[in-house]
Amino acid sequence: MTTAPYKDVLPDDEVRTLLAHWRAANYLSAGQIYLLANPLLTEPLRPEHVKPRLLGHWGTSPGLNLVYTHMNRVIRKRDLEALVIWGPGHGGPSVVANSWLEGSYSETYPDISMDTEGMERLFRQFSFPGGVPSHVAPETPGSIHEGGELGYSLAHAYGAAFDNPHLLVTCVVGDGEAETGPLATSWHSNKFLDPVNDGAVLPILHLNGYKIANPTVLSRLPERELDELLRGYGHDPVHVTGSDPEQVHRDMAAALDQVLDRIALIQRTAREEGVTDRPRWPMIVLRTPKGWTGPAEVDGVPVENTWRAHQVPLAGVRDNPDHLALLEQWLRSYRPEELFDDTGAPVADVLACVPGGARRLGSSPHANGGLLTRRLPVPPLDDFAVPVERPGAGTHEPTRVLGALLEQVMKNTAARRDFRLVGPDETDSNRLSAVFGATGKAWQGETLPVDVNLDRHGRVLEVLSEHLCQGWLEGYNLTGRHGLFSCYEAFVHIVDSMVNQHIKWLKTSRALSWRAPVPSLNYLLTSHVWRQDHNGFSHQDPGFVDHVLNKSPEVVRVYLPPDANTLLSVADHALRSKDYVNVIVAGKQPCFDWLSMDEAKAHCARGAGIWEWAGSEQGREPDVVLACAGDVPTQEVLAAAKLLRRHLPDLAVRVVNVVDMTRLLPKEEHPHGLSEAEFHGLFTSDKPVVFAYHGYPWLIHRLAYRRAGHAHMHVRGYKEAGTTTTPFDMVVQNDLDRYRLVMDVIDRVPGLAVRAAAVRQAMADARARHHAHIRATGQDMPEVAEWSWDD
Repeated sequence: MTTAPYKDVLPDDEVRTLLAHWRAANYLSAGQIYLLANPLLTEPLRPEHVKPRLLGHWGTSPGLNLVYTHMNRVIRKRDLEALVIWGPGHGGPSVVANSWLEGSYSETYPDISMDTEGMERLFRQFSFPGGVPSHVAPETPGSIHEGGELGYSLAHAYGAAFDNPHLLVTCVVGDGEAETGPLATSWHSNKFLDPVNDGAVLPILHLNGYKIANPTVLSRLPERELDELLRGYGHDPVHVTGSDPEQVHRDMAAALDQVLDRIALIQRTAREEGVTDRPRWPMIVLRTPKGWTGPAEVDGVPVENTWRAHQVPLAGVRDNPDHLALLEQWLRSYRPEELFDDTGAPVADVLACVPGGARRLGSSPHANGGLLTRRLPVPPLDDFAVPVERPGAGTHEPTRVLGALLEQVMKNTAARRDFRLVGPDETDSNRLSAVFGATGKAWQGETLPVDVNLDRHGRVLEVLSEHLCQGWLEGYNLTGRHGLFSCYEAFVHIVDSMVNQHIKWLKTSRALSWRAPVPSLNYLLTSHVWRQDHNGFSHQDPGFVDHVLNKSPEVVRVYLPPDANTLLSVADHALRSKDYVNVIVAGKQPCFDWLSMDEAKAHCARGAGIWEWAGSEQGREPDVVLACAGDVPTQEVLAAAKLLRRHLPDLAVRVVNVVDMTRLLPKEEHPHGLSEAEFHGLFTSDKPVVFAYHGYPWLIHRLAYRRAGHAHMHVRGYKEAGTTTTPFDMVVQNDLDRYRLVMDVIDRVPGLAVRAAAVRQAMADARARHHAHIRATGQDMPEVAEWSWDD
């Protein structure tokens, strides 16, 4: 049965050429999974023509080939600027096959030529040592989405469409992927899509019925119930259902014509007539058999249109003559001799629907976004710097200072619209509300009189889904634009797996000469662990840094600026950078200003350095090093240094602050790593180091374990001790407080334990006094709450 959504107007000759293209793509897809040689079956198929290890996913490929064929048709017919996100990323062979057919693949990889020899290399390389992955990976021309991990396709599609008013982004959503939480949330992205300034997203929900071993939820819903769900999400679904190739092609062409006419009408009425009602965007529900046109039955067991078609329908081809014969029968059913000429090149009928030049999906510059990237106009930092006459004389909220810089970036990009701020409902909470002086929050839904800062054309994206924020920004970055993701530190873990995939993408892309560098993915993590005393234990987790620093060193960067000016400096660097994942951890609460703007720039350029004004070396060799990374640990170290100066004036104390965490790694392991000489110059090789760190202390040990002085290093940090309490009690509970740090110095400097026993006792007494005070008053002791370096 088919559901024809639109009048069938395709001439028979066009149907014939569409079928030819689709058959060729199906043949090439199957050939990549199976064939090592004899690519055009010019001789009978023998076991040695078949790969020894059969890897890949056939089940989704025919449906993806159908979409590619018909996208070619409408791009060519309507001269569309288009990008396709292939959600079923395991359908890699189909996207590779189609980009080869259109010529994009051979232009990117000249050795994979459009002839018999090139076809054989195309087949051999797929899921083969030294070849290409089975996913729609960075190596695949036209791709910005791998899809090996499911759930992110639709978010990537909307990210690509934001601020791309002339772009159509088609997104194929597999019915297995549609079961994931991130994908379910992504349907709401249409409430943020501005029909005036953004492009259009066309979701195609591909229901082929099965995932690896089970039916899919949406494919088993009655059509009426599925329609109610999709309409509830704000879409108008158009159905294409069937298994007869010719009729499905006719219906697919009609469906695409219908939805593209509807999209054009939505955009015209919004852009020319000023219509502001939130549109109901169209989408397509495509139902075709799993493993369509493949073996219907193998060894008496149904395969086509079952879960058995998901990966390799015929597994024992080299050892089972019956399977080998069935494979040959299957491949010859596409009649390759009609699709490719004597040289192995596609014939004219196969190429009749293919667009030219940059209109080809594999050649779209939007899929190689670095080609479209413009330098971000970040204003001079001196215009936003806080004045620092001397260290610790004043305080500012670092993220509020950054907000003023971001407001100017928004203003500087107002006409070109290539910068976005994303976050889960926390822009104001994170003290970045200055940006609302330049733009509002994107919102296409109903607006009430009590609402503030909502704007149909806004460039701040807020939605209470970290997955969606991450996916939007990834799609935006990968299509060449800039942005920043602001998030509470504890809850950025929600996207741990997504950032894994993005880092892998960037690492692979950097090795491909034809992929231009794209703007970095930038995180601002605030409302951090040490100032979540009011929200309690559930909001206290600094471990995202550990997660990121496990990843590819050439891609990841982590910064812990200790004050407002250093935050400005690292943000400036991150916003201008390309091909990185930058993680910046900074506080939003009032923080002492330690460095002037010039000092901050120099310190951040070093990444780690000695604060001579804070220590008491005075030209002597240090007795102990007090190191710190993070705003609260820095304050506690400076308070400890001040106590040591008062109580033990003869002790030579060095204070080292670390902004760039990767500086602690050996130079051989990270581009920012310190050499052994540099590391020992800062931390010494034989003196005790007491290191106050923002996160889990074991990270410092892991980063520095190969250093000669590691045995002398003692790290204090967060150790899963927290509750709803006072700010200072958070550091006391985790033994990161100034009194504990002084005690650590006394315990570790040789000969000091006996000489400074009274000082150590005084520090322990101060901790006990703190404990009693907060339980009696509910607030920190005056000596802590009113402490200043500058008194």
